[in-house]
Amino acid sequence: MNTKQMNYLIETAKTLNLSRAAENLFISQPSLSYQIKIIEEEVGFFIFERIGKSIRLTPAGQQLITSLQRISVEWQLAIEQAQNMGEKYKNSIKIGFASRSALYLLPQAIKIFEEKQPTVQIVPEIQAPNDSITAFIQKELDMILLPKDEAEKLTGITAYPLYTSHIYLLCQNKDPLAEKKQATAEDLAHRTLLVNGGSSKTLRQVQQRVISQVPISYYNSPTHDFTLIQVASDKAICLSPGYLNDHTGAFAWIPFDCPEHFDFVLCIHQDNRSPGIKVFIDILKDLYDKSTLNL
Repeated sequence: MNTKQMNYLIETAKTLNLSRAAENLFISQPSLSYQIKIIEEEVGFFIFERIGKSIRLTPAGQQLITSLQRISVEWQLAIEQAQNMGEKYKNSIKIGFASRSALYLLPQAIKIFEEKQPTVQIVPEIQAPNDSITAFIQKELDMILLPKDEAEKLTGITAYPLYTSHIYLLCQNKDPLAEKKQATAEDLAHRTLLVNGGSSKTLRQVQQRVISQVPISYYNSPTHDFTLIQVASDKAICLSPGYLNDHTGAFAWIPFDCPEHFDFVLCIHQDNRSPGIKVFIDILKDLYDKSTLNL
């Protein structure tokens, strides 16, 4: 199956109408029907089920289309990145991390780096932590930002300390708690605290200690974005690591009195010979060492 045939299937699955799909693809309906027949013979199963003048996906067809849609997106991204490389760059450094705020100073680092290494492109890859780790292990990423305890589980790597992130009380700017220089567990008494969700083991530890120490209501939040919405609607407050701060000023981030923290490191494979990778690490480290960000 070639990419053109892949697009035929995706468009037909989208419309579930051969005439409309053919029109959108700028080919005749007989040609589209013929191509689908060829593909079905190639894969060995029916992708579409014909019911009178209508069609619908078979279960096997639905699974195939889901995979093809993902492949199509990745293929287009690969082409675009290759085009970027072809026009200006000779090499690239792919760096994986979980959220934009986790490497808030990355844009400044890229700007400085390209002045020193104009033919090497920095390619950010924002992915879920497990996806990033898998991609890094498979050497699809040159570098990855990880908490130190996660990095210590990997073998064959070199880890460079980047920054330490502390825990903050997150609330609305108009909240009386926002006026505090530092918040304690006692300050949260009789409030509603968002817990769990995507929280790390370390953060859950702090949350549970607060719940055991002071009279407080709490409920579960599935994600950090859900948490932000709840805080913005004045329903609750939360405890959050500073690396999730997007520094927009939309919320107050008050240092929370607790010993827990997060040490983040940049990991590369020990055999990595990517041009400029150590230069890039040094730039990022220098920016974070001099930064006044509340991490």
